[in-house]
Amino acid sequence: MIELIHIEKQFGDTNGRAGDGLLLRRIPGPGSRTRFRNEEDEVRVKNDRTVHAVKDVSLTIEDGDIFGIIGFSGAGKSTLVRCINMLGRPTSGQVIIDGKDMTSLSPKELREARKKIGMIFQHFNLMPSRTVEDNVAFPLKGSGLSKDEIREKVQRLLSLVEISEKAKMYPSQLSGGQKQRVAIARALANDPKILLCDEATSALDPATTASILQLIRRLNRELGLTVVVITHEMAVIKSICNKVAVMEHGVVAESGNVYEIFTEPKEEITKTFIKTTSNVSKVYEFVEQDAEVVRLKPGEVLASLHYKAVTVSEPVITTAARRYNVYLNILFADVEIVEGKSIGDTVCIISGTSEDVSSAIRYIESCNIEVEVIRDARISD
Repeated sequence: MIELIHIEKQFGDTNGRAGDGLLLRRIPGPGSRTRFRNEEDEVRVKNDRTVHAVKDVSLTIEDGDIFGIIGFSGAGKSTLVRCINMLGRPTSGQVIIDGKDMTSLSPKELREARKKIGMIFQHFNLMPSRTVEDNVAFPLKGSGLSKDEIREKVQRLLSLVEISEKAKMYPSQLSGGQKQRVAIARALANDPKILLCDEATSALDPATTASILQLIRRLNRELGLTVVVITHEMAVIKSICNKVAVMEHGVVAESGNVYEIFTEPKEEITKTFIKTTSNVSKVYEFVEQDAEVVRLKPGEVLASLHYKAVTVSEPVITTAARRYNVYLNILFADVEIVEGKSIGDTVCIISGTSEDVSSAIRYIESCNIEVEVIRDARISD
């Protein structure tokens, strides 16, 4: 189990140093603003004063979870994940892993503890002058294993991530997806209990992203790994995570079970991310553009219907049309599977008399379906 307790992380001072003593690269920004970059994460410092990249974050990640942490660039998600393995020491707070406080360990104890925390990155971080098998073998130096044992383990890891045939090749000869598979094999070299994935699919095309996510999910299941996924894509969360925390401005805005977050988001930042995963959100663009497809005739209503697993298989639309003598012209529809459960959205134009349309909407709402009236051209009869 991973417990993050009141984690705070500060960056920046007039000398351009991080709160944990790491030198940050200064990047000129507009006006009086200066940006600092540490690894993959980015924070903004106004007038070169110290700012909080992570503010009082407390999270519990259970064994076997695939826990997603999502946020826009600069939200503090990468800074937070580096606090887990102490690549970035928190300014204050505790990181408890299996009952052990990582912040109180000696340097030697910390090195040992880190062996049980694997990590993969957006840009793979492979050594270009070493072959695939040498990259995977590198963490095993000093492990006490013989050369034959290391060779056998490397072969087993490459087979596990399905890239055995590339063992003698160099990183420059591999595709992005193949490089990430090598990076995953390397991260598993010391038999970790935890795998941290920092934007691991952001540099990959959609098909390759899907294959890497499937691999991570399989490793979670077969090896019993606890996985922490850092991403700015809600589609990644939807694909493999069972729990999620949404970060904004260094704080956790919302967290919980992925299905519950998708079906009942409370914060605007969460709703914004969820909209990026659904095609039906395009209707708002069409409304803004006053596109012909969403123009209404007198008496019509443009509505968005959001339903959950308990109603997704019921013929609610058909029943509403027949019972209340209305027409429902479906413009967009999207049914998704999240954690094995169905959720869906439908955008439609409802037409009929004003009274019948109102009755149909009330009936749909009574079936535990959320109805948002986007445009309303009803007239009194």
